[in-house]
Amino acid sequence: MEFASKSANEAFARVSVAAFVSQLDPTIEEIADIKTSVSEAVTNAIIHAYPNKDGVVKVRALLYEDEIEVEVSDTGEGIENIEEAREPLYTTKGNLERSGMGFTIMENFMDELKVESIVGLGTKVTMSKKINKALQKNTY
Repeated sequence: MEFASKSANEAFARVSVAAFVSQLDPTIEEIADIKTSVSEAVTNAIIHAYPNKDGVVKVRALLYEDEIEVEVSDTGEGIENIEEAREPLYTTKGNLERSGMGFTIMENFMDELKVESIVGLGTKVTMSKKINKALQKNTY
C-alpha cells in the first residue's frame, strides 16, 4: 500500500498490517509488537524522509507459513550513517522532542531488522517476526 507522508496515516498502516497478520492467528502480544514496529518505521519515514515536503510512504507485507515480513520504504532524504542512526537515543530531530528509539524498538520487537538507505534516494526498512503457534496450542 502507498499513502501520503502525513502523520494521520501512521495509524492506518499499523491497523492494516495488524489485520493482515491476523491470518496467522498471532497472540495479542505478537500483534502489539508488530503494530508498534510498523508505527515506528512509518513515523520515521514521515518525519525524517520528507522534512520540508510531502511524499509517499510504501508499506509491503508478506505472509509466510509462520512469519510476517514488513517493508516500509520512502523516496526521501535517506540516512547518511545507518549505524549511527540505529544507536539508542540518536536523533536528528531533537527540536521535535523525538526520543531516538525507533530502530531500537523495531529491533527488540521484531526478530529481524534490516535498514537500507541511499542519501537523496530514500530508505527501506525490512523487518520480520515469526508467529509462535506453539504457545497458542491448548494442552489438557
